[in-house]
Formats: sequence, structure tokens, C-alpha cells
Amino acid sequence: MVDLDPAGQAKSMIGLPERLTMAEASATLARLAPLLQAATDPVLDASALREMDTAALALLLACQRQAAGQGRRLQLTGAPPKLKQLAQLYGVDALLGL
Repeated sequence: MVDLDPAGQAKSMIGLPERLTMAEASATLARLAPLLQAATDPVLDASALREMDTAALALLLACQRQAAGQGRRLQLTGAPPKLKQLAQLYGVDALLGL
């Protein structure tokens, strides 16, 4: 879903898949990169995420770096408890806004 902000810029809610492990990370990042590029206020929706490993954290950090490189702030919403626990375990919860 892409909405426009008052200036007519793309403000996107970008959904993460149900499964995000090492096997899916590269393809998922390739799918997300152009969506992040197009959004002025990117929001990643993690509510569908059910199966994940540490590759999910790496992907989220890569998305965050991409957004920051474009001068944008990435928001993460709908993070399931397991994602929050992984982020806390690896000490990146604050970086991801969890």
C-alpha cells in the first residue's frame, strides 16, 4: 500500500513476509530495496512475520541503513514477540526502535 503525504511524496507501508530466514533474506531484500527507495516515510510492517532467524535482524538493519543513506527514517511496526526477543538478545533492539 502506498499513500501520499501532503507534499505528494510516497509514504509506504511495506509488508514483511510470513517467513524470513537466511533462505529468504536475499530475495526479500531485493524486493524491499526499490520500495524503500520510493518511500519518503518508509514503514515496515512485521505483523505477518511468523518464522524468522537472525537473518531477519540483518535484513532490518540493511533496510535501516538504506533509508538513512537517503536521509529517511525507517519505522518498524507490528513486530512479533520473537523478533523483539532476537533483537534484545543481539543488542539491536534500540537500533530498530523495538
